[in-house]
Amino acid sequence: MTEQITIDAIVDAPPATCWQAYTSPEHITQWNFASDDWCCPWAKNDMRVGGKYEARMEAKDGSFGFEFAAIYDTITDGESFTYTMEDGRKVTTTFEDQNGKTHVTTVFDAETQNPVEMQRDGWQAILNNFKAHAESL
Repeated sequence: MTEQITIDAIVDAPPATCWQAYTSPEHITQWNFASDDWCCPWAKNDMRVGGKYEARMEAKDGSFGFEFAAIYDTITDGESFTYTMEDGRKVTTTFEDQNGKTHVTTVFDAETQNPVEMQRDGWQAILNNFKAHAESL
């Protein structure tokens, strides 16, 4: 059975703003990386069941990079979505209104090549970048 990892953040922005910042390619490129020495040069998002999400993440110095892709399984507009990554792992992200702020939670299947703590820390760093971006809007 696959271990699941949960990350979350309370974002000081309403759910509609968070949804837009999380799902729009022009915003995704502003936050979708784990550290300041990385970037997300492009993103594409066909936000529909069966649609594809794609993003390129790479080191700013060009030493390493990769493309991330997934297919949407379910979408509840403005509230949640689930997608399946190319390796078959599932990811669910939810946006819950908390008095004008948004509790963003992502639950994802761990992979087996890296320690769980490393995966959690990396995904949390990306979510923290998202939080900072969404709060700046």
